[in-house]
Amino acid sequence: MKQDFILPDIGEGIVECEIVEWLVSEGDTIKEDQPVCDVMTDKALVQIPAVHNGVVSKLYYAKGEIAKVHAPLFEMEIGDGAAPANEVKPEADKGQAATAPAQSSASTDTSDSRNEDFILPDIGEGIVECEIVEWLVAEGDTITEDQPVCDVMTDKALVQIPAKYSGVVSKLYYAKGEIAKVHSPLFAMQLSGEATAAAPQGAASTAESAEQSKATLAKPDNNTVVSSGKALASPAVRRLARELNIDLAKVQGSGDKGRVYKEDVKAFAEGTGKPAAAGKTETKSETRTAAPVQGNAQAADRVEPIKGIKAAMARQMADSVATIPHFTYCEEIDLTELIALRLSLKDSYAKQGVKLTMMPFFMKALSLAIKDFPVMNSQPNSDCTELRYFSEHNIGVAVDSKVGLLVPNVKGCQAKSIVDIARELGRLTDSAREGRVSPADLKGGTITISNIGAIGGTVATPIINKPEVAIVALGKVQSLPRFNAKGEVQARQLMQISWSGDHRIIDGGTIARFTNLWKQYLEQPSSMLVNMI
Repeated sequence: MKQDFILPDIGEGIVECEIVEWLVSEGDTIKEDQPVCDVMTDKALVQIPAVHNGVVSKLYYAKGEIAKVHAPLFEMEIGDGAAPANEVKPEADKGQAATAPAQSSASTDTSDSRNEDFILPDIGEGIVECEIVEWLVAEGDTITEDQPVCDVMTDKALVQIPAKYSGVVSKLYYAKGEIAKVHSPLFAMQLSGEATAAAPQGAASTAESAEQSKATLAKPDNNTVVSSGKALASPAVRRLARELNIDLAKVQGSGDKGRVYKEDVKAFAEGTGKPAAAGKTETKSETRTAAPVQGNAQAADRVEPIKGIKAAMARQMADSVATIPHFTYCEEIDLTELIALRLSLKDSYAKQGVKLTMMPFFMKALSLAIKDFPVMNSQPNSDCTELRYFSEHNIGVAVDSKVGLLVPNVKGCQAKSIVDIARELGRLTDSAREGRVSPADLKGGTITISNIGAIGGTVATPIINKPEVAIVALGKVQSLPRFNAKGEVQARQLMQISWSGDHRIIDGGTIARFTNLWKQYLEQPSSMLVNMI
């Protein structure tokens, strides 16, 4: 039988490659592990081997063309004894999927309905597995296209997986709490009617499904007409909205958490749909009450595994402490004038939908200080023989989310105003606290701020977010007595800040002079505003 060979992952974050040389021709007989072609990525020259014996029947690309990862590379007639990949099925008697390559997809049923495995797509660069946090459907449930099926936890964020087609869920391959593998079947569903006709067959289906789902989960559609960016919708729904010239932000979604489906867009276009309610959409939350302990019975000890983001944080912090010689530098900053400035501006910007906290001022002042001390915005290579200075100031903010510590970063603070930073920070903080911040927002940070003072505490020894070279912890603001220039005692609004620096890169004098400049911008807001011009 004929079988497409799907170009596999050939490096972290690589989505395409150039065909440098075909080592076989159409009609050639090839053997398992025989090199088929050389491809060039943006990192290296890679040789692609065959996975079965057989005869090459078609090459889908010419030399010099660009091939897509997870898409068919060539077609072959599989020889005797070779098990085609799309015949591998999950074991029926186990709660989780058997190991199966990405080609596993649809059966060859020719009736009005057929079963198809939903392959868990890429959900972030370098992520190979995730934990099933919650199934939002059960076996036997009827689901519609784009309906959320389950919540999964990676080591970076909480991600919701939507259905690609309408149909009936026939089997869930994993139980809640189990670990699912990327590119393996997540659940099986029976397609019927329009969904059966729309679903592509075989390996190409899986490749397309993975690419479309990846686009849905990992990044927003840059061409969407949504002005607010807050509408929950798949690329297919966004495409329909663009064709109908409809702003998705104005469409009231009928799905969970306000998710917009095709039917909602069509109804809105026909004038029968309801406009989106102003403000945030309220969602139902499940309240769990712990069972009371009867009498004087002692509660049993509880053991739970460290997984997902908490496990990633544990590895990251241990690696940082083991490989970076930390040193701490503390200082006191008088925020009296800055607090007064913020209070005078807060209400007017609130009317524009901008939450003007103290953090955007800290971030902008930090960016201005970095211009004079670029080493604070640098990163060493793995063996600390080279130092890379970043022109972009991507300032991360540690957020205590419901799924663990997340550090999204505001990109390009050197080119943003305080208000621009406030808007972006509000978006990132809201997403991070829900555990649904996108991988793109978590990557690329160059220096980090940890605001422990929002909870309590004055001084800390923060752990550097490797491979960055510095992190600062902000303590709580305290009203304390201080002498003014005339020797009079006044109440001042003071904050203790604590820097941790990589002592391989930064010395004490550098971080002290850098902090003095940062402190000047914060204590004298007029000097910060002048330097922004």
